[in-house]
Amino acid sequence: MLSFLPAPLIGLIASALLVLNTLFWVPILLLLAVVRLILPWPPFRRRLDPLLVRVAEAWISGNSGWMALTQKTSWDVDGIAGLDPHGWYLVNANHQSWVDILVLQRLLTYRIPLLKFFLKQQLRWVPVIGLAWWALDFPFMRRHSEQQLALHPELRARDQAATRKACEKFALIPTSVVNFSEGTRFTVAKQQRQRSPYRHLLRPKAGGIALALNVMGDKFAAILDVTIVYPGGAPNFWQFLCGRMASVQVRVQSLPVPRHLASADYANDPAVREAFQQWLQQIWKDKDAQIEALLAKRRS
Repeated sequence: MLSFLPAPLIGLIASALLVLNTLFWVPILLLLAVVRLILPWPPFRRRLDPLLVRVAEAWISGNSGWMALTQKTSWDVDGIAGLDPHGWYLVNANHQSWVDILVLQRLLTYRIPLLKFFLKQQLRWVPVIGLAWWALDFPFMRRHSEQQLALHPELRARDQAATRKACEKFALIPTSVVNFSEGTRFTVAKQQRQRSPYRHLLRPKAGGIALALNVMGDKFAAILDVTIVYPGGAPNFWQFLCGRMASVQVRVQSLPVPRHLASADYANDPAVREAFQQWLQQIWKDKDAQIEALLAKRRS
């Protein structure tokens, strides 16, 4: 543990270890991805994709290693026992910081299949990491405002086709699809701008989870509803690297897949969209109450 060092020095050491770990594993990922690009047939992919997954898991293990070395964080976790590393899962979580991704990876890697995130199209161009995400088939999605979709409704169909294509790749080997239903990181300003009815969350969006369930609902063993709480406030990435994440609380609840909704026509049936929204809003209401209870317990 290096927590006795000054925070900026811890941040520099953690940053260096993060970069070295990334530069070691990403070239291996890219080499395997290029081979897969040359030989794209499904039988070959079924053999090569598990190798890519193992490399990615080793990369994540390296990140967990430098986190353990540089961080003095209290982890309060419940609900991760008994998960199946060979099953398909849809992971649905609240979103406050880039640190959420490292938290999810540290807790769920090897317990369930490799986490695959839906990413903004702009993140494709992040140096080195963007190539790694491409190699691992992370889907890059274009985000359109409601105003843009109203003017150009064909954009919605294009986004749905891109999501469907990504999910079809996920169906080849066991995969965990991660969905941040809020669509963006929580801030008080965003919460007020949305007039969110929740104390600790933004309004959830059902489109992403509905399409993932529509394409892969027969594959998913369960929906893992993940609640992440930072009692001291959500750290930004530099604060995290500096060891300033004193504690994190994570609760994981396994929910049944709503088969009647998964097989319905979310895109074209208003009644289905309404039912999906009500289902997700109830999950969000329960999540908001859980966050409040966890924070209240810490305060008492």
